[in-house]
Amino acid sequence: MRIRQFAPAAALLGTFCLPAHAGEQVRGISRDTLAPNDGWASYGTGTTGGATADDAHVYTVTDRAGLVRALDGGSDTPKIIKIAGTIDANTDDRGRHLGCAGYATGGYDLKRYLAAYDPRTWGAAKPSGPQEEARQASAARQAERIVFTVGSHTTIVGLGSSAVLKGASLQVRGADNVIVRNVELRDAYDCFPVWQPNSGGLGDWKTAYDTLWLNGATHVWVDHLTASDKGHPDADEPTCFARNYLRHDGLLDITNGSDLVTVSWSRFADHDKAMLIGNGDNVTGDRGKLRVTLHHNEFDGVVQRAPRVRFGQVHLYDNRYVVPDDGEYRYSIGVSTESRIHAENNAFHTPNHVEAADLVKSWNGSALHASATLFNGYPVDLLTIYNAYNSGSERDLTADVGWTPALHGPVDSAAVADRAVARDAGAGRIR
Repeated sequence: MRIRQFAPAAALLGTFCLPAHAGEQVRGISRDTLAPNDGWASYGTGTTGGATADDAHVYTVTDRAGLVRALDGGSDTPKIIKIAGTIDANTDDRGRHLGCAGYATGGYDLKRYLAAYDPRTWGAAKPSGPQEEARQASAARQAERIVFTVGSHTTIVGLGSSAVLKGASLQVRGADNVIVRNVELRDAYDCFPVWQPNSGGLGDWKTAYDTLWLNGATHVWVDHLTASDKGHPDADEPTCFARNYLRHDGLLDITNGSDLVTVSWSRFADHDKAMLIGNGDNVTGDRGKLRVTLHHNEFDGVVQRAPRVRFGQVHLYDNRYVVPDDGEYRYSIGVSTESRIHAENNAFHTPNHVEAADLVKSWNGSALHASATLFNGYPVDLLTIYNAYNSGSERDLTADVGWTPALHGPVDSAAVADRAVARDAGAGRIR
């Protein structure tokens, strides 16, 4: 991976313990910028994050309060924010952990909420009344603590191999030129999901927080990220109204006209809906945007959306997919309205009950380029298999997506990439 190096940042602020040479490593990468031709985020002005930050705007943060100060309300001042150790977003101003009970207000109680909006008595109307109002007020209190707005010209980088941001939702809203690297984002846990009676025909629980949300963001490089539900898997949550009581939304969602994004050498694990690119079939303003490159990433234990794409022009290459023997699995590549996915040299590992045709799912999609796919060690023609197995229920996808990617480095064979990603993807593995 080619990167341009700037001069090292000023001396680290604060006093803390790190593994030997970890500080030297991060001083070397904190001013890195995205290499030329490394995916869509390198297009035009490229992506430099906070590389031009002066010494006064280089921060090392060890707790929530420090992170809030460094982010400066999402200002556009060039800044570098180094995360040291584990930061728990669910903490009060004195650094004490806040559980869900600490946010509850207005008389909110889950048992009362369930009794109030039981579909057998409430019906299909949208929840309203005292318990829904209390839920909204409680949710707002949690959002004040765990939502962090990232402004333009910002680099967020983890120190060493153990930087963790726990319980937080990083949100890049309408910002340009942002880098997030070498950080584990863990368990953006929603204490107050809302019941949506009409969702999916049977109703469903809607959660509020992605671990990282690009909302109208441009020129964003996400690299060596680890994102998961670690600590509170949704599979352990109860069933309420015959639906899983979900606590997590996406791991990385790219929506609302976001554009020019590269996601590289990252690991997305143990989650249901991992990555959504484009958030609505009717959001026609996304046309010509949502240009995203995903390369050398691992999707391990992901049920679906790896990614699901609407409108986006997405280059998906040299990624590794692992479907565990136990647990739910629906699909990996979601082909939706006007999506143009160019997938090549990706490797899939699945148990026996998952067929190659299961790897792709289409909703109003029309095209998918899929070449040099490796399925359990064997080369397969993924598009032909998908069309053959699903011709009775879904329209065939054509191979012509209308474009050929040009912004990329060398494309490894699926077998070579598979081994490299298993070894090097995720936080703490920058070489």
